[in-house]
Amino acid sequence: MVSRFALTASFVALLLSPATGFAGSRGPLQIIVSKDQQSLVVYDGDAVIATSPVSTGKAGHATPTGIFSILEKRRHHKSNIYSNAPMPFMQRLTWSGIALHGSNHVPDYPASHGCVRLPSAFAASLYKMTERGVHVLISDRQITPAEVKSALLFRPAPSEVLPPLSDVPLRPAISQAGDTPVEVAMTEPAGGAAGAVKSTAEPIRILITRSDARDAMREVQASLEFLGYAPGTIDGHAGPATIAALRAFQTSEGIESDSKLTPELTDRLLRKAGRMPPQNGKILVRQGFKPLFEAGLTINKPEEALGTHFLQFRHNEEEGAEGKWFGVSLENHLPASTKKRLGISIDADPFAYNAIQRTLARMTISDDVRKRVEGLLAEGSSLSIADTESGLETGQGTDFITITRARPGD
Repeated sequence: MVSRFALTASFVALLLSPATGFAGSRGPLQIIVSKDQQSLVVYDGDAVIATSPVSTGKAGHATPTGIFSILEKRRHHKSNIYSNAPMPFMQRLTWSGIALHGSNHVPDYPASHGCVRLPSAFAASLYKMTERGVHVLISDRQITPAEVKSALLFRPAPSEVLPPLSDVPLRPAISQAGDTPVEVAMTEPAGGAAGAVKSTAEPIRILITRSDARDAMREVQASLEFLGYAPGTIDGHAGPATIAALRAFQTSEGIESDSKLTPELTDRLLRKAGRMPPQNGKILVRQGFKPLFEAGLTINKPEEALGTHFLQFRHNEEEGAEGKWFGVSLENHLPASTKKRLGISIDADPFAYNAIQRTLARMTISDDVRKRVEGLLAEGSSLSIADTESGLETGQGTDFITITRARPGD
């Protein structure tokens, strides 16, 4: 374990440095917390800005590991769970109660009820340098970002008018399915016709993950709706309206109306509606803590786990016209039931050489979808890759949150 003295001395030296002090940050920051070392490191790309000791959750109140971002900041805050305990300089990571905050008691071992305690002086300084949306990664072991080079990574699009949205195979995010309209940043191309997405200075959040049964059901529901069978809300759940619509479709096709959604029935339905079979992967995009759009992609060698990876984009004069991506891999041990459901027979190795590049090389993304994403790419945009979608922690008012699991017995 790194000594507390070394961490404190490192923080003081960095804080006083004219080149790398808080006020001199050159680009989007990310914060990495190591539970093993009970430490916090602030990075600008792959450069260390500051370090500090921390105290994470004790036994029975473990601090979750994974990919988070700062959702809310409060200078004065009190816990609504633990007897109004003071949580100064609170920076919330989940709406379920996990946060960074200052404390006068930061021992060199896990002692909190799940939050990440920071020394009071450091908490105050960190509070001044961050803003909502700054990413915070919590890992059992120390991880360090490094530049990632891959032809599959997104690059800024040249200044041009993109094709109308209707020309790109996008679909609303699950939380926007049904009557809620898709929120997309729009502009007017030359000539005044609305319908093109433009580049924006606000960073986007990208998640690449596997498609699941719910995605396939949404495609079925969309096909049924297109054909006029009224499946109800397109939400990926086979409710009574969807079942009735399936039976009506089977009857019209002269086949047994048992509403059993077999691969053959799915293929027949999608072809009838002029839709392509669903792809085995998807890319989801958020902006300003809200779902923007999602689209399909293909994952090659689906029997191999993708692993869990996080990358952040820097785009300034120092990084050149194409910018640079800096990434890390996190340990994430999927339960046997999850691997069986997803058809995974080969586990990911986060310590493998070029693990991120190898995973990216298995992705096939259409040119239309790539152009749509690259038209929105901006400094500070991020890309998360995971075998499972973000789960219950991701919702309105969050970026993509990915919770990782330790190896059983650790």
